[in-house]
Amino acid sequence: MQTILGAGGDIGKLLAKELKRYTDKIRLVARNPQQVNGNDELFTANLLDADEVNAAIKGSDIAYLTVGLTYDVRVWQKQWPVIMQSTIDACIAHNCKLVFFDNVYMYDKNAIPNMTEGSPINPPSKKGKVRAQLVQMINEAIADKGLKAIIARSADFYGPGAKNGILNILVTDNYAKGKTANWQSDTTKIHSVTYTPDAAKATAILGNTESAYNQVWHLPTSPEKLNGRQLIDIAAKAANRKPSFLVLSPFLMKTVGLFSRKIKELVEMQYQNNQDYFFNSEKFNKAFQFTPTSYEEGIKQSVACLKKVDA
Repeated sequence: MQTILGAGGDIGKLLAKELKRYTDKIRLVARNPQQVNGNDELFTANLLDADEVNAAIKGSDIAYLTVGLTYDVRVWQKQWPVIMQSTIDACIAHNCKLVFFDNVYMYDKNAIPNMTEGSPINPPSKKGKVRAQLVQMINEAIADKGLKAIIARSADFYGPGAKNGILNILVTDNYAKGKTANWQSDTTKIHSVTYTPDAAKATAILGNTESAYNQVWHLPTSPEKLNGRQLIDIAAKAANRKPSFLVLSPFLMKTVGLFSRKIKELVEMQYQNNQDYFFNSEKFNKAFQFTPTSYEEGIKQSVACLKKVDA
């Protein structure tokens, strides 16, 4: 049995499809789980309840933690440690391996221009400190309690139907709606984005590779060093639109943040957007002979998905 905790999100749904390559026993855990493959085991659970998490993981060989919480530091500080502790405890109790789908918020500010698995953990943001705490919890469980775990780390992501993909939200979705694209802070800076189908496929590969455990892995991301303007141009061409865009400057975001909690939550993360942001996935690409999807192809597929929905 392979179990996905947080199965209804952008990654969880794609991961469920990829796991069919390895097992016919897939358990999807969420507050309101929905079928993906047609024969998945659906398990309703509140991941804030330790007993429910324990029951959800019981009988599993591998648990994938892909849950996405509301983008609010207050929620993260309160809920993430609870979810992680319950997941770790249940995995240890049931001799289940853990694969945690992580992001890059815990890295030192100066590592952002060339992030690798060895980049120093020194988060400059409150949300980053929460992510660093989760990594520490996993590492301590590996060292002290015999947990087998993988930290599968993604850059900002995008992809067909990705509701929380940053490139979707700022660019492709807007073009599809006939609106102007947005970009945070500086369009001249390089900004890596991970293609969700690649991320899901790689997470499944890692989970089913014994030698991958007790390591950090960057999920496959195009090595192309494109800046915001270049990504916008590719999206505009794919959507048959003029590459018009509005830059959300730090000053503008701070001002709007006075009235919008969502925008306010983005302000502390602007250090990732006012400098080059390059996510290096050479370790995975070499180990598994994997070629990440190019930005041109990935954006093309993302726009094509929107056209299908509109049709």
